[in-house]
Order: sequence, then C-alpha cells, then structure tokens
Amino acid sequence: MTQMTPPRAEHGAFTLDLKAHELLRAGHPVKLERIPMELLFLLMERRGQLVTRQEIVDRLWGKDLFLDVDNSINTAIRKLRRAFGDDPGSPSFVQTHPGMGYRFIGEITVSGENSTAPGRRIMLAVLPFENLSEDREHEYFSDGLTEETITILGQVNPQQLGLIARTSIMAYKRTAKTIGEIGRELSVDYILESSVRREGNRVRIACQLILVRDQTHLWAKVFERDLSSILSLQVELGKLIAGHVQIQLDQEAIFEQQYTPGIDAYDLCLQGRHHFNRFNHRQGLACFQMAIEKDPQYAPCYYGLANCCFGLTLAVDEPTLDLLPLALSAAERSLQLNSGLAEGHNAMGLIRMWFEWDWPRASASFQRAIELNPSCVHAHLNYAHLSSNLGEAVVAMRETKIARQLDPLSPMVNIFEGIFHYHAREFDLAAESVERAIALNPWLWLPYLFQGKVLERQGKNVEAMAAFERSLEIVGNNTELVSLKGYLLATQGERAEAEQTLELLVQRSKQSYVPPYNIALICVGLGNPETALDYLEKAFDMRDARATFLAVEPKWDPMREHPRFRDLLRRMSLPSIRGSLVLS
Repeated sequence: MTQMTPPRAEHGAFTLDLKAHELLRAGHPVKLERIPMELLFLLMERRGQLVTRQEIVDRLWGKDLFLDVDNSINTAIRKLRRAFGDDPGSPSFVQTHPGMGYRFIGEITVSGENSTAPGRRIMLAVLPFENLSEDREHEYFSDGLTEETITILGQVNPQQLGLIARTSIMAYKRTAKTIGEIGRELSVDYILESSVRREGNRVRIACQLILVRDQTHLWAKVFERDLSSILSLQVELGKLIAGHVQIQLDQEAIFEQQYTPGIDAYDLCLQGRHHFNRFNHRQGLACFQMAIEKDPQYAPCYYGLANCCFGLTLAVDEPTLDLLPLALSAAERSLQLNSGLAEGHNAMGLIRMWFEWDWPRASASFQRAIELNPSCVHAHLNYAHLSSNLGEAVVAMRETKIARQLDPLSPMVNIFEGIFHYHAREFDLAAESVERAIALNPWLWLPYLFQGKVLERQGKNVEAMAAFERSLEIVGNNTELVSLKGYLLATQGERAEAEQTLELLVQRSKQSYVPPYNIALICVGLGNPETALDYLEKAFDMRDARATFLAVEPKWDPMREHPRFRDLLRRMSLPSIRGSLVLS
C-alpha cells in the first residue's frame, strides 16, 4: 500500500493544502476550525456537485447521529463564507440550494496526485508485546512497552500514520486470532508483532511488521539493548515502519521527546501506568512520585502523576482542593520539560476542566493534544466529555466517533458515548452504549453505574437498583453510588430509607470527605431544593469536580428555573439549558 501525496487546490489567492490540512490566502494561513475545514474538504471533493445536508451530517458526524444539526451546518457555512470573503447573495465559492444543500462553484486548479482521500491515514496496530521473561512479574513491563511504543509511533507522522489505542490492542493479548482476523476487526493496514525478554537491565525485543492485506511479512528484526536505550530503539522502530509503509518521517516530532531517563525512573513510570490503567490510582501516584525522585527531568512521570490525581478525585472521593496544587504543578512541569507531548497537554486539560473549571483553556489543551497526535484517544474522549458537559452534543458525538475508530474495542469509549447520549436525553441510545461496554468487560464498575442512571430515566427502577448494587459489589465503598441509590429510593417513594441514606452520608462527611454534590442529589430526590442548593454551594466552594455536570445532568431539570441554581451556573460559566442542548 502506497500513500500518495494529496493535492493542492488553488483559486486566485487561496490555496487549500490537503496534506497540511490548512487553508492559505496569499501564502498565509487562514484560521478555520475543524468542522468548517472538514466541510470544505467534502465540498471540494464533490466540487460542482450538489452536496445535500444529510450527506454533510453523515460525513461530519456519522450516520447514527439523531440530533438536530441544522444550526451546526449553518454555522460552518457562515465560517467558510467569512474565510473566503464570499457574499451569500452573489457567491463565488459556495452556492446555497435552500432546503437541499450546497455546491462548491469556484474555479480551481488541482496539483499533485489524488489516489488517497483527504484525511485518510494509514492505520497501524501494535499488538501486545509477548512477555518471554522468566519472571512473570515483568508483565507490567511488556504491557508498558506496548503502550510506550504506541505513544512514540504516534509521533512519526500523525497526519499520515494512525495508531490503534492501547485498550483495543490489549484485547488481543495471547489471542489465537489470525493477522487477517485482527486486521479486519481493527480496520488497520499494518500490524506490528513483538516479543520482549528482560534479564536485569538488558532487554531482547523481536519485531516483525506485517501487511494485513495479504499477511506479507515486510521485515523482521531482533534488538538487544540496555534498558536505558529503550526509547532510542522505539525511534528506530518508527524509522523502519515509516520506510516500509512509505510515509514521510516527521523528524522534528519523532526526536522531540528524546530525553533518555534513568533506568529506575523509566521502570517506575511503566509501573505507574500499569496501576493507572487498572484504576489503582494510589499505587500509580506512588510510583510516579518515586520515578520523579529518581529522575526529575522525565516528563512522562509528571503527566502520569497528574492523571492519577484526576482519577483520585473522581473515583476515590479525594478532595479536589487537596489535590489541585500537586496536580497542577505536575501538569505544568510536564509541559515545561516537553511541550511536544500530546499526553502532557491532555493532562493539563483534565486539570483545567475538573479542578479549575476553566472551560476555554481546557478545550485549548485537549485540541492541542489532538493536533500533536490525532491518535491520542484520551484527548478525543476528554474533549468530547468537556463538550458534552457544556451542552455541545454535536462536538461530543463527533469526537466520540473518532475515538471509536481509534479504540474500537474499548469499554471506556462506549461508557463515554453512553454518558453523552444520557446528557442529550437520548436514553435508549445511552442504554445501548452502556450494554456494549458491559459486554466488552463485565468486571468494570463504571458501566453498571451509568447503566443504573439510564435505567432510572427509563422508569426501570428495579433494574436500576440492581445495576447500582452490582457496581458497588465490584468497586466496594463509593459515595456516588450510595447517593444514586438514595436518590432512587426517594423518587420511588421510599422516603424513610432515602432519609436514612442521606443521614449516613451526612454523618460520614463529619469524619471524612464526602463530595457535597452527592449529598445534594439525595436532597433533590426528596424534594428539598433549598437544602440541595445549600450543598451545591458547598460543592462550589470545595471545587467538587462533580459539579461540572450541573448543566446537563437530567436529575437537575426540576431545578433549572430556580434563581439560585441559575446563579450557580452563571458563576461556573456553565450554559443554562432548558429542554434542548446547545449545538456547535
């Protein structure tokens, strides 16, 4: 498979460089957001032909989107006209056919070859490194090496080479499936198979690159290295892969990370990621802190630490204000050491979103992460989550669609998709997404939590309570689940039990931290809006991360006209949504 150079389309002073993904006017970039740019690509591909509004929806947001996107299309067209200085009354570029669609009518000159559709990237799957070490405890090392390799190869040339994310890859650990089967399931062009044997600080890695189309082995190579030179080995892998799949090597990007950490710091960092990926955030935090002590110049230790702080806040009920200084300083230090890492910008986006409630800067961080590495599935999902929390359902669904392409077997992608449908009041679609997540991994607690929330909205209270109980059985003590049970009891008319649950959380809050948002939920279920608002004020003062859901959580719908609630949204710079979502 050969990646051909996409064309440049020129009209007067304007040049659309499809390879660089930018619009130029007299050689200078014209600022154009992603949706208008993708719309421009579509119109250019079909230049001279009518492109219907439904075709635009299918291309930009997906065929399974059931939201009203008319406003979003109109906004994108306006931004295109503004970029071109086009007069809708007498257009030179984009012609409107009322009620039907749009046509690109500009006379253009196309240069370059056009065998590859704009935006089409070669896709590579890095299968889990097989652990051949005698010590099975080195499993974290082989798993970490897999993730590290995916991250580094994602920098080879992000616009031409896409990587399948770790979660989907790990589904093929010790698989009996053939390369052809894996390739079809992941929709990839190439697969990298590898094994690793570690003895002390020496590692032996065997790799082979396979073309999925006919299972041709393009090359095989064995590397023997000290642990300290692992990163340079992965760069060498990047060069070999780039040569064999015939894409241009982005030298600046691939060498930008090349600080060589100390052996102990690198090893501890892999252990930290191992724990974080298993939701063991305290153990992960400890590993990253020890790694920083060993080598304070290694950027991944810092963004890993910031991620663990985020996990502790939402999953383990740690007070946000207690973790904010540590999380923020870690994210900042990560970017100081290496601003070219997508993961560092993603971590900063998490802190700005969940800890600081700075929505514009959080959005900028996630978008910068995506710009640096379009294969960074976490950045797409987190940008989607931010957009959903702000009522921007179309953006959320668009980013989730991209995440699904990058991580098709991920339970978390389906959980997030379910959350966004839930926020959009699309409860049947939310139920389908959460059920897919459970099918992919029935041992995670989060899918059952959200399944219970969806079932409650569908009026299936008995099933909802069973889902909450199942989630609690897996995760153990969790005050959010306790509050959801209390809310459900209250709305079912089991007032005495709901009040007992409320008193349990109130008493617990006197001994240890309980997110005020969780207590407020039971109060609103009991029909005590003023008490609920008192606790929401505490949530505001304590920077409770859960308060970021106030604009879109359906349980707060009865409160939306309350002056105190509206004032709280205003102070948090959250949209006031009444019955419909804000489309973007």
